[in-house]
Amino acid sequence: MRGEEVQLLGAVAAGLVDADALVCHPGTHNKWVVLRRGKIDMFRTVMTGELFSLLKEHSILSDLLQGPVEPNDVFKEASRRAIFNETLPAELFSVRARVLLGQAKKEDAATYASGLLIGTDVRIGLALPTAAQITVIGRPELTRLYAAAIGQAGRDAIELDGEQCFLAGIHEIAKRIS
Repeated sequence: MRGEEVQLLGAVAAGLVDADALVCHPGTHNKWVVLRRGKIDMFRTVMTGELFSLLKEHSILSDLLQGPVEPNDVFKEASRRAIFNETLPAELFSVRARVLLGQAKKEDAATYASGLLIGTDVRIGLALPTAAQITVIGRPELTRLYAAAIGQAGRDAIELDGEQCFLAGIHEIAKRIS
């Protein structure tokens, strides 16, 4: 079992997640899980974190992506663009062009690029067949970003700390095997 499954089990067992929910697990490989009656009905994995890392380390954008990422207006603008447009490769190139043309600050480039990637991820997750409540489980610095992007899609998200859900999951496993 991996951490995300233990977190999901803990969140469901503790009543933190509805039995019918859409759960987002942000990370290197983000997971979207559709729960029906408390069981996993389907899931989708998206390489968002890995793509950001590759862009940050090995792309024409690498020198621009070294700064912090915040769920501010720049992030929200980028995530909104990505949620409602399917032009990610062109939009990623615009990160550089916007800075070179003086249309954006260099220190906002990482936030903008992250918003584009997470917004695209959210578009993929929201395309799953469910209208259920959305819960984001993970590290707070990531859940904040995903919740902000989900908000740009006109949906609300509940944020849960992944560590607390993991501990609840371990307790549930111990209870079930004893």
